[in-house]
Amino acid sequence: MAPVSLCYASDFPLKAGYAVSRRLPPLNALRLFEAAARLESFKNAAEELSVTPSAVSHGIQSLEDWLGVPLFLRTSRGLVLSDAGREYYPCVAHSLEVLAGGADELRTRGGAKRVRVTAAPTFAKLWLVPRLPGFLDSHPGLDLVLDTQPQRRELDSEAVDIAVRMGRGGWQGVYAQRLFSEVLVPVGTPEVVDRARMTGGLDGETLISVSRAREEWAAWAKGAGRPYPAARRHIEVDSVDLALQAARAGVGIAMGRRPLIDGDLDTGALVSAEVPPVTGQTAYWVVVSDTRSSDEAVEAFREWLLRAAGASSNR
Repeated sequence: MAPVSLCYASDFPLKAGYAVSRRLPPLNALRLFEAAARLESFKNAAEELSVTPSAVSHGIQSLEDWLGVPLFLRTSRGLVLSDAGREYYPCVAHSLEVLAGGADELRTRGGAKRVRVTAAPTFAKLWLVPRLPGFLDSHPGLDLVLDTQPQRRELDSEAVDIAVRMGRGGWQGVYAQRLFSEVLVPVGTPEVVDRARMTGGLDGETLISVSRAREEWAAWAKGAGRPYPAARRHIEVDSVDLALQAARAGVGIAMGRRPLIDGDLDTGALVSAEVPPVTGQTAYWVVVSDTRSSDEAVEAFREWLLRAAGASSNR
């Protein structure tokens, strides 16, 4: 039987002295528990919260000691929530969401404007963050919250105002505008690309691919009208960021995506192999809920994104 949620907001009316009439669990440990439970990983929770895995482990241990029950179990399949952990998680997640939402509401009433943006980690790191100074300089009274959690955040959530999504568009109940398509182009260090040119091209090289996008090399080959490269060796990693890092280290040739890799191309850390680029079938879109499309701060960020994307695409 599915666990019953332990708490609902309506179950706890405000009353004088409530905060001191009950003992509260360690609040920082609740934040650690929420991230670890949602991501099902102490390591990923640590990366998201910018702490060490040991800090996450110790924090959750302190919460388990306080509650007197285990919240996680280590099994042959890895880290999993215990029955108590599954039952407690909705209460903790909801409570933290209420606290964050209440704080945002008060900040807005006090004159502070905040835009909450969700985007994929690779897009945020390689394209968005390097361009943010221009936006922030022109909007000094605006705060920004950037969420790059792997789980897709829905726009009807109180924690999201605007999203950058990859796809083909056509989403219902939202206002979506295309930013740009990805252009697939194999890249490597100058030394690796020069060697490939002298020894038979991609057929004689190490190809780096991403496990969740194994079809990217086949898609590029089909779009370029070429056979799939008969590489000397294949290396598979679990993220686009790691694939590019491996290429920068000289491991082999990775599939680059313009304009996300324009920074590496500008510095010369990576160069394009002498093969044709191929425009991908999907694009990046800026997406706003219909209920938020008229918000002044959201509109300012959306318009800036479109201008920045236009400048990026025209290079």
